[in-house]
Amino acid sequence: MKKLYAKILIFLIIQPVIAQEKIAFDSANPFNFRDVIVNLDKQESQAVFGLLNIPETSAENTKFPLIIAFAGSKGWAEHHLEYIQMYNEMGIATFEVKSFESRNVTSTVGSQISVTTAMMILDSYKALEVLSNHPRINSKKIAITGWSLGGGVALYSGWEPLIQAINPTNSFAAHLSFYPPCIVEPLDLNFTSSPISIQIGELDNWTPADQCVELVKKASDSGSNINITVYRESHHAFDRDSDPIIDPKGYILTNCSYNMKDDGTILTKRLNFPIRTPFLQKISLAFCAKRGPVYGGNPEARNASFKFAKEFMREHLLE
Repeated sequence: MKKLYAKILIFLIIQPVIAQEKIAFDSANPFNFRDVIVNLDKQESQAVFGLLNIPETSAENTKFPLIIAFAGSKGWAEHHLEYIQMYNEMGIATFEVKSFESRNVTSTVGSQISVTTAMMILDSYKALEVLSNHPRINSKKIAITGWSLGGGVALYSGWEPLIQAINPTNSFAAHLSFYPPCIVEPLDLNFTSSPISIQIGELDNWTPADQCVELVKKASDSGSNINITVYRESHHAFDRDSDPIIDPKGYILTNCSYNMKDDGTILTKRLNFPIRTPFLQKISLAFCAKRGPVYGGNPEARNASFKFAKEFMREHLLE
């Protein structure tokens, strides 16, 4: 019993003291990017909330850099919160956006229609707008990060046509995207001038690495400040602290690829057919996707990923 008390005491001593605040803001439910770019003013209002974690300090007037974070299709997981804790220990505030809970959704695995990338990107900029005015936040040092579906949010929130449509007062200082779906290639490859980095596994068949490598090359050649790290022998969610397993409901997207017009319309690459509704998206995926992707951790890639994330955020938010 004494040993247990000692372990608890040590744990409490080494944990950073965090002040947590629940913050709500108004967003909307655009199904796709076209709804954001063309029909944003017609979208019904949606209340969204998140949890702001601020490292405590004796200096009351300290303004902290901030990372706005988004989970994947399965919702918030333990490894996501490990990153959050690491950032807080570095002296960086974090905001966990609860896009799923706000819409009474627990998971989008196997459907991807109840909470979409477009909805979450709009959430990200609405959160950015509110938090930029928070008295404890440095509005010039706010980054965005996310995993899988949230990785798509962190990546495509840097696409200029979306930014111009939302017309935010502030911009993200950096975008860190973990294993995002890169199956949609914009015809306009104009991304934000802020740094964008993708971290993905070589063996990922849920959100294939090859498509991200191709997108990064084309965007970089067009002048975007974007790079990618591909971790060898690693699957989707390689930064989990668990062995790889198969998800029978998830999509294998290796054979799926789309183009995206400047107005956000997504087109199949083979037939140039527009995908504008949830029904058409289901039909399209039925033709190109299979079920049963592999996801799970690779210890070496996991350690390297945490190290990269720490240095990336230190460079762009603290230095």
